Amino acid sequence: MLKGKSAVITGSTSGIGLAYAKALAAEGVNVMINGFGKPEEIEFERKGLEGLGVKAVYSAADMTKPAEIAEMIATAKAELGSVDILINNAGIQYVSPIEEFPDEKWDAIIAINLSSAFHACKHAVPLMKEAGWGRIVNTASAHAKVASPFKAAYVAAKHGIAGLTKTVALEVAENNITVNAICPGYVWTPLVEKQIPDTAKSRGMTEEEVKRDVLLAAQPTKKFVTVEQVASLALYLCSDGAESITGTLISMDGGWTA
Repeated sequence: MLKGKSAVITGSTSGIGLAYAKALAAEGVNVMINGFGKPEEIEFERKGLEGLGVKAVYSAADMTKPAEIAEMIATAKAELGSVDILINNAGIQYVSPIEEFPDEKWDAIIAINLSSAFHACKHAVPLMKEAGWGRIVNTASAHAKVASPFKAAYVAAKHGIAGLTKTVALEVAENNITVNAICPGYVWTPLVEKQIPDTAKSRGMTEEEVKRDVLLAAQPTKKFVTVEQVASLALYLCSDGAESITGTLISMDGGWTA
């Protein structure tokens, strides 16, 4: 169904973003991955994607720099032939009380988690309109719907993604382009996994207690969302079956926002 189409996925050298790339590539979609990391590790993942029988390219575009984002979209069009699917996934986090929140952390989180999605949409939408088909999927968060203390920038950015998703969806509704956001709860990623031993040590808890009573305190299922589950939802949103789903924030949070 998606074979031969092309996708740009920001923040996709690991975690959820890489899972998106793998799921799309398995369906025959050419992919451009983007993000930071060790060059040899990025090249390993890029080759792995090509092993699925598609073209896979890498962009080192910095998501804090609008000119580099514009160039990334243009390069994807040149190298892959089209930009049919855009997944805005790049994101960072910082936790601090508001009165101590560093200005530079606020600026970086807003730039990477919110503004980068605006710039990518701005340059991808004309290509999708020209092609008469497009899918934009934004990785939001449960924090696009509810707040938690000490995460002012992240919660503000994800609420912003919710508004951006709805607005762009309305603008392109008659162009056969859909725009949606996935709102995961806590997702099991290498980044989360690495935090557990230190948290257990500092709190005098077992690692299982940290998982259940700290990380998953807000998720009634007491289960992490997996990257594969998030990717499978994105795959559905890109399909023809999801043609009438647009401007929607879809929760995948184990009941958190219920």
